[in-house]
Amino acid sequence: MMEGIQLYLEQLAVICRKEILAIWQDKATRLIIVVPCIILGFLFGYAANYNLEKAPYVVIDLSHSKESADLISHIDGTGFFQRAATLQNAREIDDYINRGDVVMAVSIPSDFFRRLNQDQEVPVQVIADGRNTVIAGQVIGHMGQIISRYNLERSGIKSPVSLETRTWFNPNQITRWFFLPGIIGLLSFSQVFLLSGLSVAREREEGTFEQILVAPISEPIILIGKAVPPMIVGIIQCTILLFISLFWFKVPFAGSFLDFYVAVFFYVLSSTGIGLCVSSISKNMQQVLVYVIVMMVPMALLSGIITPIKNMPVFLQTLTYIDPLRFGLELIRRIYLEGLSLTSLSWNLLPLTVVAGVTLILAGYLFRHHT
Repeated sequence: MMEGIQLYLEQLAVICRKEILAIWQDKATRLIIVVPCIILGFLFGYAANYNLEKAPYVVIDLSHSKESADLISHIDGTGFFQRAATLQNAREIDDYINRGDVVMAVSIPSDFFRRLNQDQEVPVQVIADGRNTVIAGQVIGHMGQIISRYNLERSGIKSPVSLETRTWFNPNQITRWFFLPGIIGLLSFSQVFLLSGLSVAREREEGTFEQILVAPISEPIILIGKAVPPMIVGIIQCTILLFISLFWFKVPFAGSFLDFYVAVFFYVLSSTGIGLCVSSISKNMQQVLVYVIVMMVPMALLSGIITPIKNMPVFLQTLTYIDPLRFGLELIRRIYLEGLSLTSLSWNLLPLTVVAGVTLILAGYLFRHHT
């Protein structure tokens, strides 16, 4: 029995070594493994930013009163809004917003002073650039707070209720804290998917895969040997991205590293299974690339990496349950940011385990039966 186990391990080591050498000797594959991982890690860390630090705006003051000047000083005094110009004509607003010079325009009516003194409601028009809904929402929200403070100061009444806000898991609401843990999952999943997909297709092109099938090696050993190298690459990529997130962008890790890597293991295992299935039905590497692109786009969109799943239509929310990327990202994000344990997230592991089991078994069948 021990001799049989030793033989299996030796066969497995040979196949794994062969796969690793095939990956390492191909210059293009080496670049795919290392370069996108590092570049996209820094790119998303710096570029994927919804936090608006400064908001340029223009104002039209038709009142020219002390009260309107006081309101404008409230806007300027926040440090968030930066006045780009004081306009004399409403038609000038179009040029500033269309060119993208400002994100907001404020128009104070000519009867602002009179209506305030008569305790009447005064509409102050705020025009936001809605081409970017995130920025438009932020500037309108800030303006609402400014108007509320202005009204309270004019009334001289101290507000009986004060709002104290606290944001859990991301106190300063920094966008990269949300994106970087997701990028760890997305990039590793897509890279493992691609590498495992190319493994069988590459050998089919070279004519060596049939030689492996007729060799005295069992199908499970071939399957495991094909699966292990892409998984190792995926775990290494996760580690690189984790280091970038932790030590360069200073996104604090709240969870357990053991839980994190166990989650990553099941995550890349499911990705490997899907990749091997795709590779088994592909005649060449070009077909694999097409399959990967066609499958990764909807999987990424349905994963919740960009928009919350709860904001999607009901039928799309239902579709997300067949997307392993959704469960993998939730595992990684919640362990990373919330510090939750795998025990509390075990329901996310089940779909990944099912996907991995089904796809690996299917890939083993397709190895011999698909021509």
